Amino acid sequence: MTGKSREMDETPDVGDVEIQEDVVADPLAEAQAKADQYLDMARRLQADFDNYRKRTQRENEEFRKFACSSIVSDLLTIVDDLDRALEHAGEETEFVKGIRGIRANTMKVLESNGLQEIPSEGRFDPNVHEALCTVEGEEDDMVAEVFQKGYTLNGRVLRYSKVKVTRKTS
Repeated sequence: MTGKSREMDETPDVGDVEIQEDVVADPLAEAQAKADQYLDMARRLQADFDNYRKRTQRENEEFRKFACSSIVSDLLTIVDDLDRALEHAGEETEFVKGIRGIRANTMKVLESNGLQEIPSEGRFDPNVHEALCTVEGEEDDMVAEVFQKGYTLNGRVLRYSKVKVTRKTS
């Protein structure tokens, strides 16, 4: 072979050039696809973390709202005892006025922490009342008597009202 023919054989023809561009384009496309995949994974991971952070924040707020429920429940038994003592108090002495003041202050503290009394007059509501017995009355499902007051703490029932419910006589 002559020198000219050797040069012609070594020069790539147009078909070879396209193959080389494809070889260069494939790694670039692969790298871009991997980069897109990693970016998508990073975005998903960030979204998962944001959801986790929000969920734990909600759970912590919920925990704080109801963490004191056992102490509030225990204090309600003291309030009940004060109510029973005040029911049997005779004349309005300074001592009785002091007990009423203690009860009022205790309820203010409890109410400032989310405690609310459940209304017990009117129609019986099984979501907030516990029927202990029934008595004949003019209408069905009316609260006739309250044995123990009920309370909610931050919208959740802490203690159901224990009541007597009427049944219409036939």
